[in-house]
Amino acid sequence: MPDFEVVELGPADHPTQGEAIEDFTRPLVTDEFWEDRQLSELLSENGRTIVVFTPMIGSFVGTYVWSELEERAWADRANSVVGVTASTPYGISQFLEENEFSFDLFADPSNEVAAAYGIDHDLDGMSGVSEPRVAFFAVEPDLTVDAAWVATEWPEFPDYDALESDLGLESR
Repeated sequence: MPDFEVVELGPADHPTQGEAIEDFTRPLVTDEFWEDRQLSELLSENGRTIVVFTPMIGSFVGTYVWSELEERAWADRANSVVGVTASTPYGISQFLEENEFSFDLFADPSNEVAAAYGIDHDLDGMSGVSEPRVAFFAVEPDLTVDAAWVATEWPEFPDYDALESDLGLESR
């Protein structure tokens, strides 16, 4: 296990159950290509979707979260799962290619989506550099949050069994 300091992030100001989230358009990166997509379009096509925010691609936290979701077969168990990260489409494409994850991720290098969702934090105190907290939102097609979990420390991971229950995922 790497040696690192746990940092208290404090409470987040994120949307909770019953609240509407902001729609956004960003490049959606798949294992084959990327194109601008609107979250509401995905919700219309796929129905209830789990939106997962992770720190920058390549960080151990982001890699750990996506590896855990892959191992737990969330792509098969949830109607739809999509990620959002403060990375470029090039970086995400390489990450997906190297790890063979079965998830698509929105590229949000400016971290504006996380800021709009109230889950951004400064990265190691560097001016102008921020990333999302680890966060999970179950979102209905009308952009209403059905369930949410947001980290209050860095690094922090959910109790995945409890999270799956909260998000309404079928048991394995």
